[in-house]
Amino acid sequence: MSRHIPPTYKTRNWPAYNEALKRRGSLTIWFDPEISWEAAPTGKRGRQQIYSDTAIQTCLTMKVLFGMALRQTTGFVESLLRLIGLNWAVPDFGTLSRRQKTLAVDIPYRGSNGPLHFLIDSTGIKVEGEGEWHARKHGGPKRRVWRKVHLGIDEETLEVRAVAITWSHVGDAPVLPDLLGQIPADQEIGSVTADGAYDTRKCHDAIAERGAHAVIPPRKNAKPWKTVTAGAVARNEALRASKYLGRAIWRRWSGYHRRSRVETKMHCMKLLRQRLMARDFDRQVAEVQIRIAVMNGYTALGIPVTETVG
Repeated sequence: MSRHIPPTYKTRNWPAYNEALKRRGSLTIWFDPEISWEAAPTGKRGRQQIYSDTAIQTCLTMKVLFGMALRQTTGFVESLLRLIGLNWAVPDFGTLSRRQKTLAVDIPYRGSNGPLHFLIDSTGIKVEGEGEWHARKHGGPKRRVWRKVHLGIDEETLEVRAVAITWSHVGDAPVLPDLLGQIPADQEIGSVTADGAYDTRKCHDAIAERGAHAVIPPRKNAKPWKTVTAGAVARNEALRASKYLGRAIWRRWSGYHRRSRVETKMHCMKLLRQRLMARDFDRQVAEVQIRIAVMNGYTALGIPVTETVG
């Protein structure tokens, strides 16, 4: 039997994509004088907030993007405002730390044309503990704390549309309904692609409730389910197809391999930093969400358009 030769790809829009990659390194930072830097009055009793969520997210974005501590972030933003002649006050490090815990991060996205094809996966990111080299060299028990980041991206635009952060002991499958819930109800979902860890009744039922097609490989020892729900019916059809065609052919036929794009997006997230700087869980959630907002901004500058050449 001849060995399968993987196809090769050619980037069709290389000049535009090359320009987008260059723009990702641009240090040009714009502050719109019309943005709401100061917080609007809430009309409630008690001390009012001084800075808006936009101001806090702007400062924390600089922190994540350049890997700075909170005090250095304050000084960096102050210098930027002085350079462009704006006399705005800048939050101190205590305000940034306090507001990060409850910040509602605005994650921009462009949206796709037509139904959303959703790609889902998860990865771990370190919070505390020695690095891999130090642990291997010196050995011994080390305190190593991880968080699990669950991402859902749009196959067409490669933008992150849903994100969830959990403790390391939480499995992948229980988080899928929450990721789907972050997609607006009026947004049509064409398909949901995920690995075999999501081959559960709750996942298939949640996907069927959104009227989407599940591209999830059944487990190797999978048995047919009782067809009491639409999700179970779809899953049994996938099980029969994978047994009839074989798992390798079923994956190519169903388009399962496009899930690798979400793995690439996770690698991009870790390029910003291999670990989280925040120690509190709520602040870690905001830090990851700000990373996603930065990544979506990079993606909006341009993505490669490829075609198979062999």
